[in-house]
Amino acid sequence: MQVSKDGRSWRIGAAADVGWIAGHTTAGVSITTAIPLVFDAYATTYQADDVTAAAYEHALVEDLTTHTPAQPWWLAYLDTGAHDVVFPHAPRVFLYWNWPYVLVQAGPEQALTWRTGGHIRHPRGALPDLFFPANRSWLVSALWDDTWTCIGGPTPLIHTLQRDPVANARQVQPDEDALPPGLTRE
Repeated sequence: MQVSKDGRSWRIGAAADVGWIAGHTTAGVSITTAIPLVFDAYATTYQADDVTAAAYEHALVEDLTTHTPAQPWWLAYLDTGAHDVVFPHAPRVFLYWNWPYVLVQAGPEQALTWRTGGHIRHPRGALPDLFFPANRSWLVSALWDDTWTCIGGPTPLIHTLQRDPVANARQVQPDEDALPPGLTRE
């Protein structure tokens, strides 16, 4: 299926496009609740109080883009009923605990600009709730009830995120609690 936006046609994804994620995560408090155990390294990241949503999101996308050859990205917007899914009439794919997502193939520019009205992590945030490049070299996912973001990818990408003070990332091992320091479970 194709949808139009910004004078272009965009491909809407199907279950097969996220089949590598669906059913490959485990319930709990570790990073594998959001990210399948297929990557070299993992991290959690969240927007610090002294950083704007735009600065945090641009830093994260810039770091991801630096480590990704030019290619389309899959952007997934969780349909909570309260947040913009960009294409409200598009079919949904289901991940995690049968949560509905609108999945569209686009790129980093659209990841930073398409969503309006914020998301669960920040009222002024624009990022999709889940996104990854076509080659699946990394995955960014923020679960419905979390205020932080989980990332799996190659070790150099995770180290770049750790060194970026705006990205505010902490490397985690697959079996440890993914909760970033200073945050509490609600």
